Amino acid sequence: MIRTTPIAAALFVGLSLATSPAVAKPNSQLSISAEASAEARAAFASWVQSDRIQGRREQCYGIALAGENDCRAGAGTTCAGTSTVNFQGNAWTYAPAGTCQHIQTPAGAASLEELARNNAR
Repeated sequence: MIRTTPIAAALFVGLSLATSPAVAKPNSQLSISAEASAEARAAFASWVQSDRIQGRREQCYGIALAGENDCRAGAGTTCAGTSTVNFQGNAWTYAPAGTCQHIQTPAGAASLEELARNNAR
């Protein structure tokens, strides 16, 4: 009989989470600018329709709804799912490579770098 200690179980769960990063889904409030290339528009459309990123991905700031970021949500938060404001500028979510700089939200454009908008205090 193998007995698992609470510490061993916690380590196993932590390791499992660390090796399989969460990938937040796109939300219906995102759009892509008309200036985006046909390739970027197709990648964005595929992501929105299937909730899966095909091919390469990039960290895109300011596109997640509250609690739906993949990681980095500023002071007072830890990581995935910890953003507190919709389209929080210092919280990122994976997006298909080549689309982030063309993604639009109700709060403004997305960015490959942290944004100063809507950040929790």
